[in-house]
Amino acid sequence: MNLLPAIERQTSENPDSSVIWLHGLGADGNDFAPIIPQLRLPEDMGIRFVFPHAPEIPVTVNGGFVMRAWYDIFEMQIDRRVDVKQLLKSAEAITACIDHEISRGIKQDRIVIAGFSQGGAVAYQAVLSRPESIGGLLAMSTYFATWNSIDLSESTKEIPLEVHHGLYDPVVPEHLGQHAVAKLQEYGYKPVYRTYPMEHGVCPEQIDDISDWLQRTLKK
Repeated sequence: MNLLPAIERQTSENPDSSVIWLHGLGADGNDFAPIIPQLRLPEDMGIRFVFPHAPEIPVTVNGGFVMRAWYDIFEMQIDRRVDVKQLLKSAEAITACIDHEISRGIKQDRIVIAGFSQGGAVAYQAVLSRPESIGGLLAMSTYFATWNSIDLSESTKEIPLEVHHGLYDPVVPEHLGQHAVAKLQEYGYKPVYRTYPMEHGVCPEQIDDISDWLQRTLKK
């Protein structure tokens, strides 16, 4: 499989960890690249940040307009009717990104996937179905689209797992974040759930929490 085009940023010349960060519907890899300096990570943390671009496809709920999307959405009740085949294909593309980082010398347990909105739904599928566990999963303002069909891997049950959501999110309502956490707990995972007084986005308090989580998760 060809690798997705992506933006890369490194915090040192010889990174020993990788963060693959998936954007939301209609955005691209540039969306989260500016967050790196805001994380204020320690200088001795060598991280390669990878921000892949989703393919450009028609999106039904947006009148068939072509935009970057990890999968099509058929109805506004986005947790119910999505193009699961496209979601699975995108998850395979992220698996290829993970394998590429491993081929570049990064150990599996030092690779983290972060996903926002649509990117989070793909992240759930890619990470939790992977036969070998990776370093961690951060799911932001998203939902567990494949909760009733995913083939979960036992090796992922102890993965560090953070779920973040805005209390006033009009795009992906907060109850979908709660639902994801409930299903994860039901399946034996131990997610940490954090909410913020925001809509569909990222806030300064959350950025601080992400920084703390990355530092704990990727601590040598």
